[in-house]
Amino acid sequence: MTMFYKSIVLLFILFISGSAFAQGEDNRLEAGTYVLADIYVTGKMSYNAQTVVTFTGLEQGQTINVPGEEISAAIKKLWKLGLFSDVNFMVDQIKGDSIYLELAINELPKLSDVKLQGVKKSKRESLIKDTDLTKGKIVNENLLTNTKNYIENKYKKDGYYNTKVAINVIPDSTNTVKMVVNIDRGKKVKVSKINFTGNQQLTNSKLKQAMKNTKQKAFPNPLRIFKSSKFIAEKYKEDLNSIVDKYKEKGYRDARIISDTVVYNPKKNTVAIDINVEEGRKYYFGDIKYLGNTVYTNQQLNLILGIKKGEVYNGVLLQKRIADASKPDGDDLTNLYQNNGYLFSNINAVEVSTANDTIDFEIRIVEGPIAYFNKISVHGNDKTNDRVIYRELRTRPGQKWNKEDVIGTIRELGALGFFDAETIRPDVKNADPASGTVDVEWHVAEKGSSQIELQGGYGGGGFIGTLGLSFNNFSMRNIFKKDAYTPLPMGDGQKLSLRLQGSTYFQTYSLSFTEPWFGGKKPIQLFGSLSHSKQFSYNYSSRDVDRDRSFTISSITMGISKRLSEPDYYMRLSHSLTFQYYALSNYNIGLFTFGNGISRNFAYTLELTRDNRGRNPIYPTYGSLFSASFRTTLPYSWFNGIDYGNLGNQQEYKEVNTNSQINGRYIKEDGTGTDHWQQARADQAKVDQEKFNWLEYWKTKFKGDWYSKLAGKQGQELVLRTLGEFGFMGAYNNERGLVPFERFYVGGDGMANYALDGREVIQLRGYPNQSLSPIIEDRTDPNWGQQIGATIYNKFSLELRYPITLKPQASIFALTFAEAGASFANFKEYNPFKLNRSAGFGLRVFMPAFGLLGIDFGYGFDPLPGYSQPNGWETHFIIGQQF
Repeated sequence: MTMFYKSIVLLFILFISGSAFAQGEDNRLEAGTYVLADIYVTGKMSYNAQTVVTFTGLEQGQTINVPGEEISAAIKKLWKLGLFSDVNFMVDQIKGDSIYLELAINELPKLSDVKLQGVKKSKRESLIKDTDLTKGKIVNENLLTNTKNYIENKYKKDGYYNTKVAINVIPDSTNTVKMVVNIDRGKKVKVSKINFTGNQQLTNSKLKQAMKNTKQKAFPNPLRIFKSSKFIAEKYKEDLNSIVDKYKEKGYRDARIISDTVVYNPKKNTVAIDINVEEGRKYYFGDIKYLGNTVYTNQQLNLILGIKKGEVYNGVLLQKRIADASKPDGDDLTNLYQNNGYLFSNINAVEVSTANDTIDFEIRIVEGPIAYFNKISVHGNDKTNDRVIYRELRTRPGQKWNKEDVIGTIRELGALGFFDAETIRPDVKNADPASGTVDVEWHVAEKGSSQIELQGGYGGGGFIGTLGLSFNNFSMRNIFKKDAYTPLPMGDGQKLSLRLQGSTYFQTYSLSFTEPWFGGKKPIQLFGSLSHSKQFSYNYSSRDVDRDRSFTISSITMGISKRLSEPDYYMRLSHSLTFQYYALSNYNIGLFTFGNGISRNFAYTLELTRDNRGRNPIYPTYGSLFSASFRTTLPYSWFNGIDYGNLGNQQEYKEVNTNSQINGRYIKEDGTGTDHWQQARADQAKVDQEKFNWLEYWKTKFKGDWYSKLAGKQGQELVLRTLGEFGFMGAYNNERGLVPFERFYVGGDGMANYALDGREVIQLRGYPNQSLSPIIEDRTDPNWGQQIGATIYNKFSLELRYPITLKPQASIFALTFAEAGASFANFKEYNPFKLNRSAGFGLRVFMPAFGLLGIDFGYGFDPLPGYSQPNGWETHFIIGQQF
């Protein structure tokens, strides 16, 4: 504004002194009233002259006073625009009572380019975006100052206490400039020492542990992975409060920080911290009385509060039991009322007396009226139809206010996968105690929900190509509407998936469809799938494919799933029927002793799940998933009248000794005769064909998956995932035996790849794919040494996760893991303590268009079956696997 005042003073002197002259009848300017005839605009500018005149607010024919407020007001308006570096009004000429003015201005330069130096390339784009250094931006002192301060403060918050920023502005053309921002972060300031004085009841180490973000520099500590010793002023202030809270937890209500000193050592780039505390005395809880409660009895409130007379005073615990700010769904008194309609309730703990070391409290409760949801609206859904969202809402007009339902709705909307889970928020509006109503506006942000899987690679000894398309917000009812294709009909929440996979020796085709709300009124899910696969005999050594030997499987599945209301909203019960048709043509490989024939599998599956993982399905930070399933076929052997113990010449086949051969003939172990091995095997194939014409088995599985937040705020949570799995497969008739299909194969990345025999592949990183399954150890068996799949398995896993970014465009998180598991041929061999162990680290990337991608590096501590040395390192690529 300095130039503004200079212009006014100059103009005033000019008029008073008579140094401005008119080119008319009078050449001496006199103060007075004139009619504005015209304004001429001169100087450096890119704007139209008439536009600039319009900015001044002056008009031709207007009567102005010279000197007067009109000119001053015009100058103020131009300066407020922030577009000019120089503004001057001068008298061009005066003719009679008409005055002609000249407006001389210089426009501020605009930014043509910006270059950041001293930071990594990956950080430059975000810094430019945060500081809004876009092309065409007006470059003034305010922009330069704000940019410098923002960058310095940003790095100081990250521990770079000595960050320095220098900005150079270089003229580029007539009125544009280039900006060069030089950033010198310097080194992170470390904490060399933390000293405490005045503490007698709590040791230095206890107080240092309370400081979660400010750690003393020490020798490398393997247990302190995610907390360094850098000094951040804001975090340090938080830690001072944490020290006081630590004392309050131990009963020292009056504890306080008397003084704290931070001394910077520029030579070592460290700070030393001295903290002086006053502990005070130790207190205990006395009488706790409730006032104002009519809805709940004192006994009911005491169960939630959980504090008894005589216990050591704990101010932090008391506040959490009244209202836990760290857990929006915490088990506290406030939520007790909030979950029963009392939105307007207010609860406070008040100290009423202190006698010696005992504190008496009153819990004062203002219950207020019951609130009911009134107007519920949703904003931000551009593709997803309103009804798809509204049917998932637990907050319905006319229902009592329930905070638990609000939190549950956040999870349900996030679980849809159509919106950015990190930005879903409810705005509570128009809360009116008089009418007892409240409005809720739900804000969502659409993200890409369809995925494409296009990959190629080597697996199972050959090249495998995959094309997968998954449309997770499909609209079947609009499939015949031309205008709905953008590029496909979307918005009804249905899922349509198509997957093609193949190589030189196998092909797989599958199609699936899911309707989450069959009929549109109740949460009843209808799902179905079709698939067809064909595999040829493949020699892994020579890589030859024998197309005269093949194995095909065709299957169809139909199912229905219903969300339950009891015991809670997270339960779901599913029923499904599956029919599979296996056809073998000259395929005497592996478990299949019959090379030509068919098998049929008609199975019913019952599954009960409880899933309250929230709120982001890609990166859950709390909650759990429990599932228990039972799959069974009909027990045909109970009613078909077949004696499976006396089918064919099975004993003859079992007694063949493949190690004893005389002139092409095989001798029984007792040496009492000979039998041709091929004939024995052919006989057994006929027996197995009859055994497995219709598959007969039952299978049960259990899975528990927990997520626990260990530290961090939203978007930066360190999460521990704990997983346990168990599976068992049994037979209705021991003489008929277990089927060679539907078995468990443990090891590797957990992806089924090209297996066509209905096997279930269990992930256990650090070992090759499906390598930890039992093998045939009987040397008299012609399939000796081959994997047979397990009928029982267990697995345990710990996984520590930390997000790099959880933005809608890409969610990325790093992980470390330790897991163990094993599989067994039968229950007699089962040993829950005989486990294959592994540990490692990995990375996950979720992009809406491609699904989940990842890589894991795992080290197997135990040998593979048949080996004696630890397996060592394995690399696993995760593509399209469920998270």
